[in-house]
Order: sequence, then structure tokens, then C-alpha cells
Amino acid sequence: MPFPDPGLAMPEGLLAAGADLSVPRLTEAYSKGIFPWYNEGDPILWWSPDPRMVLACDHFKVSRSLSKKLKSMAQTELTLNARVRITTDVAFPGVIAACAGPRGTQRATWISLDVQQAYYAWHQAGAVHSVETWIDGKLAGGLYGVCLGRFFFGESMFSHVSDASKLALAYLTRFLLAQGIRHIDCQQQTRHLASLGAGPIPRRQFLALLTHALSQPSPDWKPGQLLYSGELAPLSQTTS
Repeated sequence: MPFPDPGLAMPEGLLAAGADLSVPRLTEAYSKGIFPWYNEGDPILWWSPDPRMVLACDHFKVSRSLSKKLKSMAQTELTLNARVRITTDVAFPGVIAACAGPRGTQRATWISLDVQQAYYAWHQAGAVHSVETWIDGKLAGGLYGVCLGRFFFGESMFSHVSDASKLALAYLTRFLLAQGIRHIDCQQQTRHLASLGAGPIPRRQFLALLTHALSQPSPDWKPGQLLYSGELAPLSQTTS
């Protein structure tokens, strides 16, 4: 059965329950501004909150300390001795597994093995992407999300080293802008997202932005190294 109209969602955003996490079902849901979120062992719950948290890529807030790190990285990002590199679609399984790991007092997130398998299948189909931060050759942080048309849906982030996920997000926003993608869906409101520049918008406005973005083709997104300029370089382009 098709999803109900998002406008029929309950006040907290719950719209429907059941169905599956197949690629066609996920594609249909995200195309209508709907996403799954539920506890392992419960029925799949589908949400369309109002308002919706959205980050305009050109409004991403960069602190003074993060700005210094970014400028330093940009000077060496294509050299063999670069300590920090940002890549995309190089280690998707590792990124989503790290996003599912314990956080503070939380034992785990909603990203169960079933969810990981579903989004990995969608990744293989070409719509889900990861961004990785490598420090001294080790995966230190990153994020993953969904790209449909000219719209990006952020799913989750992780950091094993301070600012590692913010570095990934900073490079991602510049890459997205270079591809004509101006917005990142952040789903629900949190202080952390607000500190990065995201803000709530009415569901109707969000769906209008989404509809316009879906009328345009998705960018040609391949594995490679993201550059501070917003370009995507082949991994073999690194020079001495």
C-alpha cells in the first residue's frame, strides 16, 4: 500500500507503522519526506515531523578552531604526508556500524543490524553514501545519508576523535553545494544540529523544497577523496 499523505501525521510526526525496509519502499518514503525510526523488535514506524530540521549547506556554522583545522587540511590534502583526509563511499559498512555503536549513556542507537543491511543494499543501489574522516590512516569519524535528486538526507554521524564528524560534514556541505544541492534534511530538532546551523522549517515548506529537488537528476557520486574546494578527486590522484 502507498504511504498516507504526510499531512495526516500525528502531532509528534508519526505517520504509519509496518511495511518493510526494501529499497523501493525506502525510496518511496524518502521521496515523500517520510523516514523510518523505531526500536529494534518493534514494528517499523514511519515519521514526517512538523516542523522539520533542515541545514542549508551555505549556513553551516564553522567555529574558529574548526576553521583553522580546515584551512590546514586544505594545504596538504593531496599530499602523501597528509595526516587527515576526507573520502566518500570508501568505507560505508564501517561508517554505519560506527554510527550504530554506543554513545555516552546510550547502549546503542536505533540503527539495528536490519537497518544496516537495508541501507547497505540502498548504498549498493547508488542512493546512500558515506563520508569518512581518516586521521593517520584510521577511520576517525564520518556520516552517512541518502541522496535523491538534488537533496541530501542526513542519517547519522560518529566521532572517535574530536571534530572528526564535523570535518566530514564541512567537506560534505562544500561538495553538495558544488553539485547544486543546497539542503540537508536533519529530520528532528536537537541542540547539536542547531549549533551547526540547522533550523526548523514547516513541513509544507520542506516538502516544497524536496519536490523541486527531486525534479532534478542526482549527481554523479563515485568513491573518491573530497577536497575543500568541493571537488571529488580520484583516490589515485594523491601526489607527493
